[in-house]
Amino acid sequence: MKFQQNFSQAQSQKQKLALTQKLQQSIQVLQYSVEELSEFVDSEAMENPLIEVIEPNYTLNYSKPMSNSGTEINYLNQIPDTRISLFEHLIDQIHLNYRDTYLRTLVLYLVEYIDLNGFLTTTLDEACDQTGANAVQMLDALTLIQQLDPPGVGARDLQECLMLQTERDDAAPEIAYLVLEEHFQELVDRKWPEIAKALTVPVSDIQRVFDFIQTLTPTPGASFGSTDGLYIIPDVLVKVTGEEILVSSNRRGMPEVKFQQTYFDQMTKSKDPEVIKYLEEKKQDFQWLQKTIQQRGDTILRAAGAIVEHQRDFFMQEHRPLKPLTMKVIADELEVHESTVSRAVNGKYMETKFGVFELKSFFSQKVGGQNEDGEDISANTIKKRLRELINDEDKGKPLSDQKLVELLKAESFELSRRTVAKYREALKIPSSSKRKRFD
Repeated sequence: MKFQQNFSQAQSQKQKLALTQKLQQSIQVLQYSVEELSEFVDSEAMENPLIEVIEPNYTLNYSKPMSNSGTEINYLNQIPDTRISLFEHLIDQIHLNYRDTYLRTLVLYLVEYIDLNGFLTTTLDEACDQTGANAVQMLDALTLIQQLDPPGVGARDLQECLMLQTERDDAAPEIAYLVLEEHFQELVDRKWPEIAKALTVPVSDIQRVFDFIQTLTPTPGASFGSTDGLYIIPDVLVKVTGEEILVSSNRRGMPEVKFQQTYFDQMTKSKDPEVIKYLEEKKQDFQWLQKTIQQRGDTILRAAGAIVEHQRDFFMQEHRPLKPLTMKVIADELEVHESTVSRAVNGKYMETKFGVFELKSFFSQKVGGQNEDGEDISANTIKKRLRELINDEDKGKPLSDQKLVELLKAESFELSRRTVAKYREALKIPSSSKRKRFD
């Protein structure tokens, strides 16, 4: 049998989307927050001499959001003061309060092992081995650190941290330090009757100790050097006038790009083909950037407008009800992909006269049941009602999850006990056994 190969030519057509570098960047720009967009535009301007960036002026002609109390909020007032680090704060106190002795040398050594939360991350035995100091000297050095500000700094565990804070607080209940020292685990496990019996005091005294401990901080150093969340610049503005809701872009909060026409005209007089080619490329880059910024703003505005239309009651009614709404609904309405809506709402904010809200917070899943008007109930509505029930409960006999299920069912909210527990945990509300009070 002879082997034979046959060759033939065939023509076929295929349609596919090629993700070019520019397209990928456009998708990324949509995902940027205002701050990230400003950084990106500045970066592009550094590489393109034809781009001039006009930064937004937040102090002139800039709309100020309103707090829930109706007072104006200035964005610049939301920027916290620049703070020194915890390490610098401790070093300053050491040099100010302690003489230059061998003991201060040990104090400075231990400070190197204080983490950002204010806890000591090495053992005294290890410190002794490294420095050659004896145990008494090292303990004295640690004691000096624990006398510094903030209270609780230099603690080796949470128990010691709370004890240090209690020791220096004149408002602490008389037995608070003793409870923390001798009955810390029982207090954590809420075995309050056992503690009260051991100390021969009423259970209400243990309740007061527990309430006091809630005012203490488990991370005394965490407040130093924090620079997260300086301020929020809203992408869209919402104004309610009578029955009309107006949604507009916050253009004054966005960076603006301007073409350097004079520089371009001067450089094009050059007959050098390499210069001409370079200028044309940079001009195209400018046009792409300008178009991408415009598309980003338009997409966010369209998404915000659709959200407002679906959540009209939130803007018109005082108790701010939210209807069930998914990103797929908005995507279908705008005729875009669901991922586009996701990028357009994450990290983007809407300013109203009663607060600033992230766009994605207006999405809420549908849960069992309907309201009096026959409309579906959202998870946010359930959570709000759940919080109200728990706030109004008898703290001596807190409502169990099963009891909450029954109360919600009586209001036409059909939920399982597991779902109620999930919502309660999402609201950071402890279980009924941990909500019980004895005063």
